[in-house]
Amino acid sequence: MKRSVLAFAIVIGISAGAHAECVSVKYRETCVPLDKLECTPTESSFVHQVCYDQKNRYMVILLNTTRYHYCDIPKETVTALVQAESVGRFYNTVVKGKFSCEGQAVPTYSEE
Repeated sequence: MKRSVLAFAIVIGISAGAHAECVSVKYRETCVPLDKLECTPTESSFVHQVCYDQKNRYMVILLNTTRYHYCDIPKETVTALVQAESVGRFYNTVVKGKFSCEGQAVPTYSEE
């Protein structure tokens, strides 16, 4: 059992000395290091995780198995999303189709 857990940890980058998890985001050419954002898991069956960078007003959200990003999104909107009674419904009505990163300056993150 220990061997399979260790193998899993190495595959996902948790082994000692590994860099922070850098995830692929749909419609973004470079990966995003999650340690640069504040991530919150949700109990939604559709929205699994919400990660937010308050300084850059940048959000990465995990919908089912795909991550998407949103630009210039206010902290209050992200807080309301995470705290919503139905996170999926809030996402679909308040976030989806808004806060597009197209034409926006997308934050870059260095590997430090």
